[in-house]
Amino acid sequence: MDSRLAGFIRALRLAGVPASPAEAIDAAQAMALIGFEDRANLKASLGVVLAKSAEEKILHDRIFDLYYSAPSRNATPLDSSHASAALTPENPVHTGNAQVDALLDMATQNQGTGHLDTALRRAAAQVGVDEIRFASQVPFYARQMLSELGIAALESQLRERLNQNTPQAQTQASALSTAREVLLRHARAWVEQRFELFGQPATEHFMTEVAVHRPLGRMSPPDMELMKRAVARMAKRLAAKHSQRRRRRLQGHIDFRRTLRTNAGHDGVPFHLSFQHTRRDKPRLVVVCDVSGSVAAHVRFFLLFLYALHGSVADLRSFCFSHRLRDVSAALETLPFDDAMAMILKEVGGGATDYGQAWVDLHKLHSDCIDPRTTVLVLGDGRSNQTNPRLDIFAQLTERAKRVVWLCNEPPVRWGSGDSCMLQYRPLCTHVSHCASASDLERAIDEALQAYA
Repeated sequence: MDSRLAGFIRALRLAGVPASPAEAIDAAQAMALIGFEDRANLKASLGVVLAKSAEEKILHDRIFDLYYSAPSRNATPLDSSHASAALTPENPVHTGNAQVDALLDMATQNQGTGHLDTALRRAAAQVGVDEIRFASQVPFYARQMLSELGIAALESQLRERLNQNTPQAQTQASALSTAREVLLRHARAWVEQRFELFGQPATEHFMTEVAVHRPLGRMSPPDMELMKRAVARMAKRLAAKHSQRRRRRLQGHIDFRRTLRTNAGHDGVPFHLSFQHTRRDKPRLVVVCDVSGSVAAHVRFFLLFLYALHGSVADLRSFCFSHRLRDVSAALETLPFDDAMAMILKEVGGGATDYGQAWVDLHKLHSDCIDPRTTVLVLGDGRSNQTNPRLDIFAQLTERAKRVVWLCNEPPVRWGSGDSCMLQYRPLCTHVSHCASASDLERAIDEALQAYA
């Protein structure tokens, strides 16, 4: 595969377009047929092969334009106060050093054309600019590119001319200084473009991974912005994973006896295959989320994950409570996240916690949503504010459900302390665990969905 195409596909993946190896091979074949000359046709063809949705198409077009275009010269203009009349195509400067004169030529007569861009692209490949990770590395890589171009010879000539007091030497020194500045600005522009393609997405992925594994109670507002994107990817990944598992099982296994009977008229040659199908329940989740003051530090994240799941799990009912239970599925399905969260916290949150009353409300008002196909997922600390935990009602709910998974934001050492009822609820649940981070919640939901595999 062409190295530039491989780099483009890598940039696409970092931007969030999951181009598969098979799609990469198709892209290479398309490029071999079309070539680089017809840029618009190549862009359209690669977009058809590599982008699978309208969102991915937008990302593809942006990355294509950025990757296959030279950096904008307007982004790094040359300061006119450093320019010299001596550095012009009409009045070329020659030092007698072939390498230095080539750099002067690129900085003057060929500025903005393919000669300089080709040299910069080659230098960038030699020093590995595409491996940039942080913005602070831009000056380093720019200097490395200039070194690859041979800037040391130009700077040596510049020092010599500065030490000479003749008018010709000063003219040449001014031209060399201006050329050095031009080349540096072009190199920086090139590195900044590659940082936007490769470094910035890698940095964002790193920061997102840090946020995903950070304790939920210690999240800052910037972390929540990262978590919005991370949770959306988690939900999408879970939905794709479990939908693929179900598709693989739809066909079933070959039923040899039925196949032989069906093909008896063909001398036993199996022209028509018969399959055994195992009935698989579709994932059905009922989520009950505590939004009281005792879990205030975790509420926004819990609701964010519920918000993302509503676009990924087909059969999902969401309930929130502090004192009285309320069905919030419609809000999470139809409103923007911030609006949905504000409405839920205003109408449901803030009251004194009463788990017992929540189970009574779920039993009386919404018992029809729990059956032997349902996994009940409880998000909360199990602190019932000294009220009756109604273990009898909770036991009835758990008996009807397929599984009951409780994710507690408090560590196990605090279960049973004060008004915590976790040790009483735990024997009635299929699984109870400490949910300290986003990765914990993703893993728990993944395990819950695996029960339907």
